[in-house]
Amino acid sequence: MDKVLLLIVAASGLSAVSSHALVQEYHFVYEQKNMTEAKSYCREKYTDLATVDNMEDVKTLNNMADSSKMVYPGYQTYYYYRAWIGLYDDVDSWRWSLTNTSFYKPGEAELRRWRTGEPNNAFSKEYCTEMGDDGLWNDISCESSKKAVCIHVRESDVTFILTNISMTWPAAQSYCREQYTDLASVRNSTENQKVQELIPTGGSVWIGLFRDSWKWSDGSTSSFRYWKTGEPNNNSRNETCVVAAFGQSGKWEDWNCEIKRAFICFGPVPASKHVIRLRLEKKNSLDLNDPAVMEAMLKQLKQKLKAQGLDDNIKLSWRKQADGKVFHKKKDELE
Repeated sequence: MDKVLLLIVAASGLSAVSSHALVQEYHFVYEQKNMTEAKSYCREKYTDLATVDNMEDVKTLNNMADSSKMVYPGYQTYYYYRAWIGLYDDVDSWRWSLTNTSFYKPGEAELRRWRTGEPNNAFSKEYCTEMGDDGLWNDISCESSKKAVCIHVRESDVTFILTNISMTWPAAQSYCREQYTDLASVRNSTENQKVQELIPTGGSVWIGLFRDSWKWSDGSTSSFRYWKTGEPNNNSRNETCVVAAFGQSGKWEDWNCEIKRAFICFGPVPASKHVIRLRLEKKNSLDLNDPAVMEAMLKQLKQKLKAQGLDDNIKLSWRKQADGKVFHKKKDELE
């Protein structure tokens, strides 16, 4: 078989498809859409709205952006030069610190006793929950300092304990998990009343309800953030989507998801395909159209090309002619 391959001079069809189909690239779309519309468009045409993983990605987007195409008629200049990316604030992701599913009966983990107008995520920084002496709940910055109510679970016996020191929500979570079971989960009105009875008049305490904040549309867990100074700020109390501001070095701002803007998708780089014409000089009785023979030749071709620096993930295949065969004798070789 080596003898046949070494005598390649130049005509049968060999297709080589580049492995770069796995590489993702950004695509600017300057048609104005709100966040929901932009996400649907990206998922239909590409993969999803853009995820930005690092400063190299930021630089790439800054170099690609055509700010002159990001103007939305009727808005002041301040609104210009911005495009949606895939980051959003998941305002419905509230859950309990205590994750033992056997502790909750169906529907119990969904109990909410929010004070009127809450949760409001003021300044885009309120991801944890306090309970006031009226038994109602409020979202608040997790870095605030206050006492906490822990829960101690021993089979069917559930006890609530008020801490005697003030701390942040993460510190309270760690303390309650070390000393008892976890921060308080409130499953029903009776338990809400038990926690309320522990709260000093005019005071408030941490309970175990919290939520995730910013997430990527494609489900990526990237923690990279490039916020503009003062952002996110939830300035209009409904700013749960993110734009890259190309008049601000591509830094990010939170905005109302219903505003129509340009947007950035990401998706695979199209695979490149090359057809190479080969002529084989046959020196033995091998049937070159035998599938096993063709497969063996492809493997050896790939090995030789790899030794010359070819991408290891490239795909080679034979190109069939109209009659279903790959190899044909030249006319001057026909008997």
